[in-house]
Amino acid sequence: MLRFMFVGDSMTIGSAGEHTWRLRMWQHLRATLGDDGFAVVGPRAALYDKAAGEPVSFDYADPDPAFPRNHLAGWGEGWLHMAPAIPGALTDDPADVLLVSLGLIDLGFYTNADQTAANVRAFVAGARSAAPRIRMVLLPVIPNIRAESDAPFAAEVARFNELLAKTVADLDTAASPLLLASRPESYDIHTDTYDGTHPNASGEHKLADAFARALARGWGIAALRERSPAEKSHALLV
Repeated sequence: MLRFMFVGDSMTIGSAGEHTWRLRMWQHLRATLGDDGFAVVGPRAALYDKAAGEPVSFDYADPDPAFPRNHLAGWGEGWLHMAPAIPGALTDDPADVLLVSLGLIDLGFYTNADQTAANVRAFVAGARSAAPRIRMVLLPVIPNIRAESDAPFAAEVARFNELLAKTVADLDTAASPLLLASRPESYDIHTDTYDGTHPNASGEHKLADAFARALARGWGIAALRERSPAEKSHALLV
């Protein structure tokens, strides 16, 4: 059984009333690996409640009780915050694969591209200190509305994505492999988000698909197989 942990910022934790891309990915893993082939782990389970300003909601749009809400994601949190948090999270909830979507909040509020890349390296080191054979799939910073109008910010995003690719190449090892997921090619902030940043239903599917493609192509995990019609309805386009 493979144990997955979702790590991310507001796009990953989601807010009250959303499905989240975590649900879409869980449905894909369920369709390809089977219920007994994987587990989802993590120290948190709630959604962010915008009215309360805290992650205290369990109002998921899909009430399926089988969906494991576990994650390590936070509204307003980035590599800066997750680097010191990941060793303890993996000690308490051992995982085999981390699916990580971080960076936008760092570049927007906390650190420049070089500092953010340094925090990626600290995150990888911290994860390996708790789980020496951990696998990680890292998603670049995807399109967002601020980058459309803020040229210096867009340049920092582009530079960070270049540094992230170099970091993955530098730190990849046979014992603890890293994969760089590809940015969803068709991702459009005007049709795949509800505010220019946070994914709507179509965006959730595309983010999950980016991770599914990386797992299938890089490691042969959760690749498509002959499936029943019911399974096909939840399998992503990998």
